[in-house]
Amino acid sequence: MTRQQEIERSLHTDFSKPVWSRFVGALKQYELLAPGDRVCVCVSGGKDSALLAKCMQLLQRVSDFPFELRFLVMDPGYRAENRRLIEENLQALGIEAVFRENRLFEAAQAVSKKNPCYMCSRMRRGNLYAYARELGCNKIALGHHFDDMIETVLLSVLYGSQVRTMMPKLHSDHFPGMEVIRPLYLVREADICRWRDENGLRFLQCACPISELAQAPVDSKRARVKALIAELRRENPQIDVNIFRSVHNVKLGAVVEYTTPDGVQHSFLDTYDDPPAAE
Repeated sequence: MTRQQEIERSLHTDFSKPVWSRFVGALKQYELLAPGDRVCVCVSGGKDSALLAKCMQLLQRVSDFPFELRFLVMDPGYRAENRRLIEENLQALGIEAVFRENRLFEAAQAVSKKNPCYMCSRMRRGNLYAYARELGCNKIALGHHFDDMIETVLLSVLYGSQVRTMMPKLHSDHFPGMEVIRPLYLVREADICRWRDENGLRFLQCACPISELAQAPVDSKRARVKALIAELRRENPQIDVNIFRSVHNVKLGAVVEYTTPDGVQHSFLDTYDDPPAAE
């Protein structure tokens, strides 16, 4: 059995329930794929996007409707050893990807020396949409998972003073006809790590030269929220599930204000004195 076959087999044996079933479950629950879709799968070099790429490839083999895949790696200025690691992992996974080179690391630093990470993120997103359109795709698949979603909920509440989450899919505002999907939406990061470790895979953590040259670990807000959730989980193992379900069970009658997708803000006072609905 080849390395690729062993990796694929693990998704149908040891990781059938925690990864494969949840991956397929998210696709069905949130209606992420449709016949005839051409999906650009973004492979960043990390564990999450690698697992996503493998799952999408396997799904295409057994799907009961046709769709196309394009695997894309954006090289924003990786060091040679990081680029080589990505290429080796793609080979082990049996995935052929298109590489697009740019100098986003340098460009982001030149534009914003104080906050290059934010600028780099925005520039990468714009380039990703442009490359996906160049490849003729109508959807972009990203490797965000369950933990990314619940962390985003708390980040929004604690640091953004609003209740919002990372959606399983959304339409692009600036690229008409393009849609972002997140097929790993129900897969937990711990299971992705186990899949990586049990298959003896090694991925990039963060290939940004700024982070690599930093003298101390980056103390990001997301890292703090991740630690907070881990601490709360020790007291209540259901805490992450509760956070997840909270944005699936929003009661508009029990919030003070909310904003509809068209930007209109509503207050509970708008209907507070309305007569009760007839039974």
